[in-house]
Amino acid sequence: MEIIKPNSAFLCNYEVMQILQQLKDNTQKKHKREGSLATVTYETVHYLQDTECKNQSAEKIEGFLEAMKSFKLTKSEKLMMVNTPPRTELEIQLIVQESEERLSEEDVAKIIEIVNKFLPAGSS
Repeated sequence: MEIIKPNSAFLCNYEVMQILQQLKDNTQKKHKREGSLATVTYETVHYLQDTECKNQSAEKIEGFLEAMKSFKLTKSEKLMMVNTPPRTELEIQLIVQESEERLSEEDVAKIIEIVNKFLPAGSS
């Protein structure tokens, strides 16, 4: 994934983790970098490695987003689903505003199926 305008895009946790890991690698190579930046980078990567994004890849995320095109969801809702993949109807209701009006029961079941296919828990 390539960031065209770094200040104008939403990034999922996976993308943030990848960017910070690259930054951390570059920082280690340059030895003399700002200590606070290195600390923030380390702490953020450490945190993200314990979240769902550790099991994700660019290909899985792209596949998920492609499969989700048939639903009328906002970019923010899809981003939240990538960062915290919903495994239950309740989790979908918490992510999608007015989900009961916007999604049928079949839609909710299909979204959970898509999540489990592209963003399964505990896979690598």
